[in-house]
Amino acid sequence: MTNTGPTIITGDLGLSPGTAVVGFPPGTVAGGAVHAGDPTASSAQAAAHTAYAALVAEPCGTNLTGKALGASPGAVTLSPGVYCFNTSAQLTGTLTLSGSGVYVFKIGTTLTTASNSSVILAKGATAGNVFWQVGSSATLGTKTAFEGSILANISDTITAGASVTGRVFALTGAVTLSGNRIRAASK
Repeated sequence: MTNTGPTIITGDLGLSPGTAVVGFPPGTVAGGAVHAGDPTASSAQAAAHTAYAALVAEPCGTNLTGKALGASPGAVTLSPGVYCFNTSAQLTGTLTLSGSGVYVFKIGTTLTTASNSSVILAKGATAGNVFWQVGSSATLGTKTAFEGSILANISDTITAGASVTGRVFALTGAVTLSGNRIRAASK
C-alpha cells in the first residue's frame, strides 16, 4: 500500500500479507483503523478472494466488449445486471447506473478510466451493490469520480484527485493512491 499526497480514507485500510503501508501520513484514515498484517487484515483478504471467485462465477448477462462505458451506445445508462468485457474495459465519459439491484462488471484484463470520467448512481442504485471484477489491474484517471468496489486480481492505481465510493482491493499486488478520497460504501 503506497500513498502520496493528502488521501483521505473513510473506513479501514488493510494490508495482508505484509505490513508495508507507506504514505500515512500525509494520508489519513478516518472512522476506521490501519490493519497491517493483523488478523483483521488477513480475514478481509480471505473475504476479498472469496468475493472475487464468486464474481468470476457469475454468468454474463450482457457482453459489452468493444464498447466504452459512458460513451458508446448501449453503455451510457445501465440497469442492474452482469456486464462482461472479454478483455479490457474503459470508462471515458459518464456512466449512469439506474435502478436498485446489483451491478457486476466482469473484466477479463484491465479497467481504465479517462480523466474526469464518472459513475453516477440514480433511481435507487447504491455503491454498495456495484462490483468491478478486474482480471489484472485497474487504473482510475485523474479526477475520476467512481462508484463501487474494485476487486483487481493484481493491482490498483488511483491517480491524483480521483475518488471512490466503495472499496479498493488488490488480491496479489499493490494499491497505489495519490491524493484521493476513498469512502467505504454501505448497501
